[in-house]
Amino acid sequence: MKNTALKINQETLPLSADEFENRLREIGKERYHDNCRFHHLLHSGKLNKGQVQAWALNRYYYQINISIKDSALMSRIKDPELRRVWIKRILDHDGRKDDEGGIERWYKLTDGLDMDRDYVKSTKGILPATRFSVDAYVSFVKEKSLLEGVTSSLTELFAPKIHKERIVGMLENYDFINDQTMAYFKKRVDQATDDADFVLNYAIKNAHTRQEQEDVCEALKFKTDVLWVMQDALYHSYINGHVPPGAFKPEDFNDRYTED
Repeated sequence: MKNTALKINQETLPLSADEFENRLREIGKERYHDNCRFHHLLHSGKLNKGQVQAWALNRYYYQINISIKDSALMSRIKDPELRRVWIKRILDHDGRKDDEGGIERWYKLTDGLDMDRDYVKSTKGILPATRFSVDAYVSFVKEKSLLEGVTSSLTELFAPKIHKERIVGMLENYDFINDQTMAYFKKRVDQATDDADFVLNYAIKNAHTRQEQEDVCEALKFKTDVLWVMQDALYHSYINGHVPPGAFKPEDFNDRYTED
């Protein structure tokens, strides 16, 4: 009985800061979408141009919703200091005076891939799974606690690594990719590092109880699910060849849509 009570107590006690951070990093190691097969194909030059176009188009929907998600979160923040920190994220994507912002840099990617900008902006060609998963992320931030909404961005802990791999791999392996088309990712390496450091410190400082720490872990898991679903949908549609009605279908759709 005493041992049972001790075990229950240990399970409800808050993790130390180091234990909590290690738990978050283990979640990312296991569940972050750099483990997805589609990303391995993308970075190693195994995709054709149409498949890369499909990835850029669908990821665009995620990009344009980041500021929407962050605006929704800011509407719930009562602390002016936190709002001042968080508004930087919106400006990083939407731009400032003399700084075009992340969304405009994303257009450099889609322009460089010879995609019509009006078509990209319309988001008409994105996959249903992309729309549903990204919309679910926005709803999550609106409906969950502020702690969960903020810390769902903890995936940024793992973003610099995948950005660096993407920059090197795509520049080396695709003749239709250049420094200009990779501008978004080059900028995000440093931005994501700074943003991740802030959110990790916020999580450690504000998740006081074991339940709050578990909530943060679940928020991170949810966000990794969002990103993973997007990659699975791309693989199913543009590697296996099952493009749903109304979704973008590249000109070279029949060239190479199975793995070698």
